[in-house]
Amino acid sequence: MNLERVDLNLLIYLDVLLREKNVTRAAEQLGVTQPAMSNILRRLRTLFNDPLLIRSSEGMTPTERALELQPRIRDALSDLSMILEPRTEFRPFSSSRVFRIMTSDYAEATLVPKLVKAMRSEAPNVVLDFLTPSDVSYRDMEQGKVDLAINRFNEIPQSFHQVLVWRDSFSCLLSANHPAVDHLSLKSYLEAQHIWVSKTGMGVGFGVNPEKSGGLGWIDQALERIGQKRKISVFTRHYQMPALLASNVDLIATLPTRIARLQAENLNLVIKEPPFYIPEFELKMAWCPLLHHHPAHRWLRQLIMFVARQIIDEEQREMLALQPRLEP
Repeated sequence: MNLERVDLNLLIYLDVLLREKNVTRAAEQLGVTQPAMSNILRRLRTLFNDPLLIRSSEGMTPTERALELQPRIRDALSDLSMILEPRTEFRPFSSSRVFRIMTSDYAEATLVPKLVKAMRSEAPNVVLDFLTPSDVSYRDMEQGKVDLAINRFNEIPQSFHQVLVWRDSFSCLLSANHPAVDHLSLKSYLEAQHIWVSKTGMGVGFGVNPEKSGGLGWIDQALERIGQKRKISVFTRHYQMPALLASNVDLIATLPTRIARLQAENLNLVIKEPPFYIPEFELKMAWCPLLHHHPAHRWLRQLIMFVARQIIDEEQREMLALQPRLEP
């Protein structure tokens, strides 16, 4: 193929077409007419010698060749953006830009307070806009409306970049007067009433079905693996609720350990290890390829990782301080 004869703008059109899977919506995104977009799709089909998008009962479906091309085109456009963008150094202390970050309730409680403190020192004029998973879709991130997401991801677009922020375990939070506080066994755990809390996915959430334990998350899936099921009497999507609810003497909240430690500053609450194995989970940071090389965004991601390491180091120091000193 003679590259000089190829209109590189076609790659931008193809990127939007594969993202929208709809000629009309792609035309609206790019500010062209629907007939013009149909003509562009014909040119793309000729260029790649492939239908790329075919009509189906669910709309336009990408071909195997299109799915293969999509992440490569995203990477190519990202590289072109980096090449063409003026090389200006990002100066955080004098910057007044706005960063929009999607954070889960978990990340907002554990990571964000220290991040805001660091930001006020490093970049006092920068504005942080934190969004919830229900506010954001992956399409918003692909279009640059959201700068990055910090969450536990079950699925993520193949073209996105991601990095591990930290791992966390689970702990039980219960009243100091709970009947099982001194002997939390699997039997007493299953006999108790429980608080379920979770909201990790992106998009608008819906009510849960208590009968379908497999869809309730890590804790109930771990119980299902050993043939058990807990009694859930309260469902909530906010990690600030369990501390209030667990103060009832008959309730147990099983939470990420970092959240439980924050809640257990209340002297009426006690932290216990779960009486069964629950796998650790990973908190990750993800962003779209178009922002991967941008100096301001690289600085933000580096600051987030620095703050996360500080939190981990501080936790380790606290744990060492709590360990009894060995007798000489």
